Amino acid sequence: QVQLMESGGGSVQAGGSLRLSCAVSGYTSYSVNCMGWIRQAPGKEREGVAAIYTNGDGTYYSDSVKGRFTISRDNANNTLYVYLQMNSLKPEDTAVYYCAASNLGRLWCSTYGTKTRYDVWGQGTQVTVSS
Repeated sequence: QVQLMESGGGSVQAGGSLRLSCAVSGYTSYSVNCMGWIRQAPGKEREGVAAIYTNGDGTYYSDSVKGRFTISRDNANNTLYVYLQMNSLKPEDTAVYYCAASNLGRLWCSTYGTKTRYDVWGQGTQVTVSS
């Protein structure tokens, strides 16, 4: 069973950086093919910001974060880690950030990875950017 645990949130001033991490336990190349980061600001709908195809090359970004955020992955000790490096942060980036997983493949990841149609979700981590 795939389980996700985010870490790395916090408070930062505008222009600063944060790095979020997501530990994926129960990972196999069959159970997870696409990982995403989705955020939800107070009073707003969830917004997918980045996705990565975990069984090959492929990263995808929403227009709102392209050029500022970078998604990456690493396998260590039989655990998949997915990171979101966030630079040049803005107050409008303030939100709860969730990592999420899908077992659907590359085409789904490229088409829907920056949407919110994932099967498994973490508990979320708060990011607050002050002006």
